[in-house]
Amino acid sequence: MPEMTFQTSNGVMSGYLALPTVTPAPAILVIQEIFGVNRVMRDICDHLAAKGYVAACPDLFWRLEPGIQLTDKSEEEWAKAFDLFARFDVDKGGEDLKVVLATLRQHPACNGKVGDVGYCLGGKLAYLMSTRSDTDCSVSYYGIQIDSLLDEAGAISKPLMLHVASKDQFVPPDAQEAMRAGLADLPNVTFHVYEGQDHAFARVGGEHFDSNAAALANDRSAAFFKENLGA
Repeated sequence: MPEMTFQTSNGVMSGYLALPTVTPAPAILVIQEIFGVNRVMRDICDHLAAKGYVAACPDLFWRLEPGIQLTDKSEEEWAKAFDLFARFDVDKGGEDLKVVLATLRQHPACNGKVGDVGYCLGGKLAYLMSTRSDTDCSVSYYGIQIDSLLDEAGAISKPLMLHVASKDQFVPPDAQEAMRAGLADLPNVTFHVYEGQDHAFARVGGEHFDSNAAALANDRSAAFFKENLGA
């Protein structure tokens, strides 16, 4: 698969890279779910490249098990994914993402503008990119545990869009309400709720995939990136 490497302070991390036909172009950092840089994440990168973006998805589990590619189709893979998630260091992962962000800005195919989009664990990290990095914009799909990080919300200075599933089994109603209240007064934050949807409603082929909700969220994200990054 097309690969890009990133030199971190602790070693070299790899990632999937998809390039648009016309460059230089803005870039989007795609932040993985708990299943690694699997087919779903690579397809997202390829789709973004077809829309005119440089897209890269780094292997955030590289310290634990490099090259992991799981699906959501078996109990064994779910158990493996949750084990990796439990052992994953969010702060180190956030530092890795800042390295990827800086590397993408300097990539010859990139025009210097870089945003990010994340799913599940990646949705949490996309929120943290908006509070801890100089990303140009961030999109979070059903990000987990954001309610425990609202003390960082005051650092958000660039546009952030959140897609929240009202019936998310991993983000209960009280967490959603805390998120809504904690982000309500921030002018750069857009908060979309998808009524009746469960976690990962935009994961193509997943148990809770909903084509209508996914299309709506993806269209909103596309307009958001076009407004804030161009392409």
